[in-house]
Amino acid sequence: MAVKLRLQRKGRRKAPFYHIVVADSRAPRDGRFIEKIGTYNPLTVPATIELNQDAAFKWLMIGAEPTDTVNAILRFKGVLLRKHLQLGVNKGAITQEVADEKLAAWMAGKDGAITKQKEAVKEQKLARIAKMDGVAKIKVKPVEEVPAEEPATEEATDAATTEETPAADENTAEA
Repeated sequence: MAVKLRLQRKGRRKAPFYHIVVADSRAPRDGRFIEKIGTYNPLTVPATIELNQDAAFKWLMIGAEPTDTVNAILRFKGVLLRKHLQLGVNKGAITQEVADEKLAAWMAGKDGAITKQKEAVKEQKLARIAKMDGVAKIKVKPVEEVPAEEPATEEATDAATTEETPAADENTAEA
């Protein structure tokens, strides 16, 4: 009996939603399974993945084979890196503490990258909305107006009237 980590399709037509399951390779795609270890929604941007990483790691260490898509999901979530580091610990190449530190450092970097991507998607969405509507629907902090601008405009009008006055005098003298 070969055990596989694979996707089980749910959702309606043209709106896929998947459960990540552990199943016998002989069972139908949407049929019997041993354990449900997560969900995957490819329609959101970025895709939403909820995964029980401990259960996935346990099944990988037992020898379950992931399908291509589930393999990509496990790589994205760091489960395959955890397996790789654990195999190094089992062989004596590194200690458990070093493996845990490497995994924690990788996860921190990955979380930062995901946060950046979510912010970029949010900015693109707001830009698209602003382009369609002409006005971004964002609450903007009110800008404080400087009252010093009013006297400056009066001085500018006084200077403009004084410049026009000599010209007007010259025109009257010629006539």
